[in-house]
Order: sequence, then C-alpha cells, then structure tokens
Amino acid sequence: MVPPPADHGWKVNRLDNNLQIVTAPLRHSQAAVVAIYVAVGSRVESPEKLGISHYLEHMLFKGTESRPTPIDISSAIEGAGGTLNAFTSKELTCYWARVPFDRLSHAVEILADSLNASLLLNEEIERERAVIRQEIRRSEDDPGQTTSQILAGITYGEQPLAWNIAGNLTSVGAITRNDLITYMDRWYRPQNMVVSVAGNVNETDVLTFAQQNFKDLKPKPVPKIPESLEGMATQRVVIEYRDLEQCNLALGLRTFSREDPDKYTLTILNGLLGNGMSSRLFLEIRERRGLAYSVGSGTTFFKDTGHLGIGAGVTSKNVLETTEVILQELDRLKYETVQLEELKKATEHASGSFRLSLDTASAQCFRIGESLLMDGRILSIDEIIQNINSVTPDDIKRVAQRFVNLNNIAIAVVGPYKNAPRLEALIDD
Repeated sequence: MVPPPADHGWKVNRLDNNLQIVTAPLRHSQAAVVAIYVAVGSRVESPEKLGISHYLEHMLFKGTESRPTPIDISSAIEGAGGTLNAFTSKELTCYWARVPFDRLSHAVEILADSLNASLLLNEEIERERAVIRQEIRRSEDDPGQTTSQILAGITYGEQPLAWNIAGNLTSVGAITRNDLITYMDRWYRPQNMVVSVAGNVNETDVLTFAQQNFKDLKPKPVPKIPESLEGMATQRVVIEYRDLEQCNLALGLRTFSREDPDKYTLTILNGLLGNGMSSRLFLEIRERRGLAYSVGSGTTFFKDTGHLGIGAGVTSKNVLETTEVILQELDRLKYETVQLEELKKATEHASGSFRLSLDTASAQCFRIGESLLMDGRILSIDEIIQNINSVTPDDIKRVAQRFVNLNNIAIAVVGPYKNAPRLEALIDD
C-alpha cells in the first residue's frame, strides 16, 4: 500500500498585491527551505541582450542597502548554518535558501532584501561580467555541454529556446546597469512570482514573514511570453570536430508542452527508451553491443513545446552504428506494441523515482513552487502517480507516432568525427 503523500498538507495563499505563497509543512524535517520563483527566463530575451536573466540572477546577491557587499549576504546565511543559491532556466529564475527551521524568518528577510534593495553597483556589475564570461568559456570547453547547446540550436532553430541561457561573450559585454534595472522592473512583479516554503514550518509564520517582507512589491502589467516557433533548423546535422578520445553524440526530437495530456505517456516512453539501466537503449547499445559506456535519454517540457533528447559517448567508429540503433529503437516504439510486463516495469520505475525524488524539504519546496508558478496549480503525488499508471501500450504507440519522424530528428556530434553526409542520409525522409 502506498503511504499518504507528504504534500497533501500544502496550502496556497495570496497577498493583497497578488503574490502567491505556498507552504508545505514537514514536521520531521530539521530544515526550512525558501524559494522565490520569478516566471521569466532566457526565452524572453533578444539576441542583443541574451543572458540578461542569468546576469541579473548573479547580481542580486552582490550587495543591498543593509548588506552592502556579497560577503555580507553570504555570511548572513552561512552564519546561520544555511545555504544560499539561485538558478536560471529558459522559463524561470529561482532564488533560494536552506536554513535550520528556527531561522526561517532570517532566510525570508535575506532573500527579500536581495530582491527589494539590491544596489546593482557598476563595479560589481563589471566584476561579475568577467565571472560570467569565464562561465561561458568553461561551458564551451566542455564537449558535453557544447553538444547539448548545438543540439538545442538545431532542434529549435532561430529562437530564444535554442540559445545559451548564459548568453555569449558579445551579448554579456553589452548589458548595462540600466538594462538590468529595466528588466527587473518589467518582470519582477508580485503577480509574476511565487514564494515557496517547505520544511518544519507552519502556515501562519510563513504568511507573517511574507507579509512583512513582500507587502511593498507593487503589481504592474507583465509582458506576454513570446510563443515558440515550430520546426527545426534547416541544417539538422551539425558536427564540431575536436581532437578527443571519443565523440559526444546527441539526437533531439521536438515533442509537446507540459500542458499536453500526453506528457505522462511521453515520460513512460522515455523510461522505456533510455532512462535507466534496464532501458532499451542501455541494453542494446551498452550491454549487447558494447558501443558506449554512457547512453540515455530525457524529456524537457516548456509551456508550449518540448523535446526528447538522446545522448551517448562513443568512439568515432561507433557513431554511425549507435545512431542507427537509436533510430531503430524509436521506430520500435512507433510501430510495435509494448508488452505489458515491460510497461509495468517502466511505470513502476517512473512512479518510484518520482516519489523518492521528493524525500527532502528542498525537493518539496522546488516542486510545489515551480508547479504553482508554471502550471497555476499543484497536482498531488497521488494524482501524478495515477496519471503515470494509467498509460497503456496503445498510448505509447500513439504518442510515438505523434513525433517520431525522420524530418523531426536533429543530430549533434562533438569529437573526432567528420562524416556528416552519412548521418544526414539516416534522417533523410
């Protein structure tokens, strides 16, 4: 019997300025985790200001009126035994802190101070510009990250979803203090934000601290997120030759959004295909043929689109055969009916992995905060598991037929491989 889900106790409240507050009490926890989500990321950016969401994320921990230096902010959290961090994605930005539960008010105040009173000093902006440029260079030096970025570029074509979240050396060099202030004023509005709190906390305290620290945020119309463009880049095979020991091979297929009811079927399809050591790709490519040490697949969902990504690390002589096997396994999902026993293993793996992924206050905080921000609601664990378990063999085949087509496949390779025509022939419809 499945135990009662831990998240049935979460509560959503809304301040007078439309800021939503979601609280998940976890009485067994020693922690309190606070995350401030903003519904803006790199997909709203222009080529000229690419990376501004990520740049601003870096800057909000660089000094406020009451804590003028970065060390003042970091030491305030670390001195309480906590951790402070942030991240930027294509569609959201998150600032979070994890502290002992009796320091909850301290964490809320520090995060609010960073959002409400950041100085954005020019000297800090210039210092961080150099840091971000080093971050960009490091990712460009990493073959795996380069492959992922190339694949995004050809899977989504010429639009922000295809571009690097951190920007590029030119765009980051052009961002000014005024750009950051204008950007923050445009997007960092209470109706475009969610404050999520999980751990050994209670709803009353969370609402009190939220009201004290966020009541002065002023609502203001927020721009509409641009819709994604359909189709891939004209050139669907891109190879970057590098003198390495092996090739990083990646395939991408455009799928559908997080709002599509077939997203649960796609999750199970991905599990069958390449998520885990009992998946078809792992068994065929690694266990049976010995073509690769690492191979796997994963799904990404955006508000109005998404993709399935498949990756493997192989020698140059195995690039072609590995790609052929991947295409064959995709076709099997499209044309062959999955056996019930295999489907059961995939659904149990998906539901079990999902439940285990929520075993900490941090995981609970991030799940409910992102769900409320991006979906407007939070599904219970029971609902999600029910959706996973309701997937049938016919659903797998039907959903595979929605997106598994040769003209919907992009291929990226970084490493000692040059034969693009051979790969292009494999996906020539």
